[in-house]
Order: sequence, then C-alpha cells, then structure tokens
Amino acid sequence: MEGDFIKINEWLLPLSWLYGLGVRFRNALFEMGILKQHSYSLPVISVGNITVGGSGKTPHVEYLVRLLNNLTKVAVLSRGYKRKSKGYVLANENTTMEEIGDEPYQMKEKFRNIYVAVDKRRTEGIDRLTHDDATKDVDVILLDDAFQHRYVKPGINILLVDYHRLIIYDKLIPAGRLREPLEGKRRADIVIITKCPPDLKPMEIRVLTKAMDLYPYQDLYFTTLQYEPLKHYSDISDKPNAKESLTLNDIHGYNVLLLTGIASPKQILNDLKPYGLKVTPMTFGDHHNFSSRDIDAINSKFAALQSPKIIITTEKDASRLQAVNGLSEQTKENLYALPIRIKFMLDQEEQFNQKIISYVRKNSRNSILFKKKDVDESQNRHHSGNKTRTISFRNN
Repeated sequence: MEGDFIKINEWLLPLSWLYGLGVRFRNALFEMGILKQHSYSLPVISVGNITVGGSGKTPHVEYLVRLLNNLTKVAVLSRGYKRKSKGYVLANENTTMEEIGDEPYQMKEKFRNIYVAVDKRRTEGIDRLTHDDATKDVDVILLDDAFQHRYVKPGINILLVDYHRLIIYDKLIPAGRLREPLEGKRRADIVIITKCPPDLKPMEIRVLTKAMDLYPYQDLYFTTLQYEPLKHYSDISDKPNAKESLTLNDIHGYNVLLLTGIASPKQILNDLKPYGLKVTPMTFGDHHNFSSRDIDAINSKFAALQSPKIIITTEKDASRLQAVNGLSEQTKENLYALPIRIKFMLDQEEQFNQKIISYVRKNSRNSILFKKKDVDESQNRHHSGNKTRTISFRNN
C-alpha cells in the first residue's frame, strides 16, 4: 500500500524542526529575489524529488530522452554524485564512470548520440552546454535531480513522489527523508507518483489525488515500473556482440544473488517474488563504491549458491562493477543487469508526451520541432479551422 516504506524516527523530530527552519529561510531568500534564479532561452526541464533516496529519477529522465531524442538535440546535465572529478565534465566515448558518476555514465552508455555533462553548479553547466563549440547546438536540457537547485529556473519542473514513500506522510530529515518542507511541492508544474502497483484501483487513485492536494496549475500523473529482459552486466549499451538476454521467466526456480547499491532495494525484492526465484539479497548503500573486500564477499556468496544460479543487479550498479577488478570468472559470466522502464497509467502517456513536446516546440531554437512548428503555423494560416493547440506553463 502507499507509504508502506516510511519509517519516522520520532526522537529526531526536534532536529528536523531546526533543519526545516534553515530550508524555509533559504527558500524565502529565493522567493524575495535576494538569491537570484537564472532563466534560459532554450527549453530546460528539471526532474527531481524532495526526498532523500530513489524515486525513479533515472528511468524518468531516460523516458524523456527517448521521447525527444529523435526530434531534437538533447543534453542531460547531472551533478555527478560521488564522481572523482571536479567542475564541468562533458562525457565522451573515453570518459570513465569515476569521472562523471554511475548514473550519468549509465545514461551515456545507453544513449550515445546525446550530450551528457556533469557540474555541481547547474547554472555554469548550462552556460557551458549552450556556449561551448562542442555542444552549442543543444536544443533541450534535462536536469537530473535538480528540484532543490533553485538557482536554475526551469521551464518545466517535474516532481517525482515514490508511491511507497508519499511525501504527505513523511517528515523532514533526520526524522524522515524529506529534503524540504511539504509546501515545496508547489514549485512543481508536473507531479508524478512513481513505482505504483500495476493493479492500482480507481478508488485509490482518487484518494491519492485528493491527498496530494495540488494546485489547479499542477498536473498529476501515475507511473509504474516495467522490467525488461536481463542484460549481461558488460552489455548495458546495445553492442553487436552482446550476450543473449534473459527474461525473468527464463530463470524461474533459479537461486538469485540480488546485488544492489541503491537507496530503495525493497521495491525490487517485492517485484521479483512472483517469478518463483530463490532470492538472496546483498545490499550496499546508495552509489556504493565497491572495495576489494566487497568483491571478495560477492564472489564467495555467489560461489556458495547452488545451481542453477545467477546474479541480478541494477544498471547503476552494473556501471560501477564494470570499473572494478577482482570479480571471479564465474561471477562475471553470470552477472546480469535488470533494466527498468516506466509506464504511464490511466492512458496518461499521450497527454504527458504532448505537454512535453508542446513546451519544447514553443521554446526550441533550431530543432526539427522548431522547424515543424513554423510549417504548422504556415499551414494553419491557410486552414483557419485547423489551429495548432499550444499548452503554456506558468513561468516557474
């Protein structure tokens, strides 16, 4: 049920109250204009949350990449959490995971024709993407995990809310996992409740819609996770010599070592239950850098499992495991990543897609969409009954 992963440490609530004072003061400085926000002439879409830990940011950013990739030149700008480099880094074919972080590396491996850059200061990252010769043809910038980075004023602000950790039931850190008070959700143009069970009932949807208490200018969507066939961990990107993929049904009855270094592994554990797998979890912290001791433990734990057996990990963890040494041949041969995609519920996909594309078309500088818009407008002058419908967003 919704909110079932929430745990409140009530004895820490006084510290949460103090933390909230600091966050509210910072937000007030932005609202009063004392701290300045930067707007941009090209489309900027932010995807983020107000909680610590995973709410599905990466698969939702990937959804936007797939939606826009064939229509316009896309750049993804991330902080590059736990990377070993500093400042602005633009990924290329030789960039390592250590230089940009696991999630941007995963993105670059999967989408070779987009720009992927990292910069802790998003305003400087956007300036570099839009002015450097190598990337100045960019048409739309997707900001990964930037809801709290208020120096940037995105054209569309997308807030993700984990169904299992609904912000309306959570508390500020350290008692809970909220990064900022609940009223921060008012900055969102689009709110998506993620990781919903696929059989979510209409009555529950109505209850959730009312409980979220959104403003009229905000649109609410619901998404669920879909698992694609397992890929060998060395084949995150599509390679011509990639190993054969496996479906979860193909490994029915297997002993599975579930290896995760993510914020919320409980979701995957629950989702694997219907497939008749004998799962042994091996969990590490989010964005964990695997040490030689960790690798030895992984090798030993997998060797102890009875056949038939397999190791399943996330794409993010697979990116980090590619960069380590010491995996045994048996471990490397049987190590697979479980790709995730999101699916919109309630037939909302087309509505969401149109909102995004309409915004990009309206604000794009030199993309195919921009040219198509000019053609459409020219045709509409000759066919007054076929007016283009545009969707405007509040200037957030």
